[in-house]
Amino acid sequence: MPIKNRFAEMQAEIADWRQDFHAHPEILFETHRTSGIVAEKLAEFGCDEIVTGIGRTGVVGVIKGRKDSAGKVVGLRADMDALPIHEETGVDYASQTDGAMHACGHDGHTAMLLGAAKYLAETRNFDGTVVLIFQPAEEGGGGGKEMCDDGMMERFGIQEVYGMHNWPGQPVGQFAIRPGPFFAATDVWEVAFEGKGGHAAKPNDTVDTTVMAAQAVVALQTIVARNADPIEQLVVSCTSFETSSTAFNVIPQGVVIKGTTRTLSGEMRDLAQERITQICEGIAATFGGTAKVEYTRNYPAMVNHETQTEFAAKVAEDVSGGCDDAPLVMGGEDFAFMLEERPGAYILVGNGDTAAVHHPKYNFNDDAIPAGCSWWAEIAEQRMPLA
Repeated sequence: MPIKNRFAEMQAEIADWRQDFHAHPEILFETHRTSGIVAEKLAEFGCDEIVTGIGRTGVVGVIKGRKDSAGKVVGLRADMDALPIHEETGVDYASQTDGAMHACGHDGHTAMLLGAAKYLAETRNFDGTVVLIFQPAEEGGGGGKEMCDDGMMERFGIQEVYGMHNWPGQPVGQFAIRPGPFFAATDVWEVAFEGKGGHAAKPNDTVDTTVMAAQAVVALQTIVARNADPIEQLVVSCTSFETSSTAFNVIPQGVVIKGTTRTLSGEMRDLAQERITQICEGIAATFGGTAKVEYTRNYPAMVNHETQTEFAAKVAEDVSGGCDDAPLVMGGEDFAFMLEERPGAYILVGNGDTAAVHHPKYNFNDDAIPAGCSWWAEIAEQRMPLA
C-alpha cells in the first residue's frame, strides 16, 4: 500500500494529536507538556531510543531500520513551540492558554513527524537509522542551536538532516523548495541616543534626542536604497521608538530605537551592521549628542544544500506529483543552525488558502497531514533504501 494511503488512514488520529497540541500551546523552551507527550508516544510506537532534555526541552527518538549495512543516519526535524499571540480562530480546540497560540503551525509539524514516526517504527522499510528531532524555541529562542550545542549531531551520528514548514497560500499538500539561501539571517539592533533634556519651550538649551532619533530612522533606509547592491536582498526596519519622557512639555534626555535587519549573504550582513553604527553615531555627533549601538546577530541565513535539495524535491514529486520553486523568504528559521552542521534541506508544504502564519486567525490545515507525513517517511525510505 502506498505510504500516502496509509497516512490517509491515520489522518484522523494524527489530527487529534495536532488539535490537542493546539489547545495547549507552550512558548519557547517551556514545551514541557508537549515534550512529555512526544516522548510518551515515541515509546508507545516502539522507538529504539528516546532522549529528553536535549536543548533544554528537546526530544530525540531513534528508529533503526531492518538492516544497517552502510551505517546511514538521517535526521528529521519538527519544531514544537507556539507564539505569544491571543488566538482569534474560534475553533472548538482553540488555545486554552491566554496570550499563547500555535500561530505558525508547529502543532502540525510535531503531529506529522509523530505520524511518520509511528509508521517508520511499524514498518522499518529502510537500511540505516532515522533520528527524529523535536525542537523547542524556534520562535526566537534558538532552540535549534541549543540542540546542536548539546552535541546532538555527534551523539546520534546524524549525517543529513531534513525539515519542513507549512505554507499558507500554497495549495494544500503541494510542496515548494529552493537550493541555496532560502530564509534570511535575522539580526536585531538597539540604539540609545543621549543628549541634554530640558523644557520644550527652550529647545535652544537642549540637545534634542527626539530629532536625532527621527533623523536616524529616515537615514537608515538609505542603507538599502543607496549602500546595498540592488540585486542583493536586504531589509532594514525600525520597529520601536521610545523616549525617556511622555510629557508634552519635556524634550527627553534619551531616546532608544530598535529594529531588525534581514539578509541572505554575509556581505550584506556586515554592511548592515557597519552602516547602522556609522549612521546613528554620525547623526548623534552632528546634533551634539551620542549614540550607543548594540547589534546582535541572531539566526544565520538558512541555506539548503544542493544535493539534498534535489533529493527532497524528487521525494516531494513522488508524494504530490510535483514540486514548485519556492520564493526567497526574508523571515528567519533556526533550522539554519542544523544546516550549518550537516548537509540537508528544508521544504514548504501547502496549507491552502488560510490566514498567514503569525496571524491570530491562522490555523494549521489538517488536510496537509497525509502529504507531510508521507514526505518525511519517504525521505527515510528513499535515502536509505532496502537492498
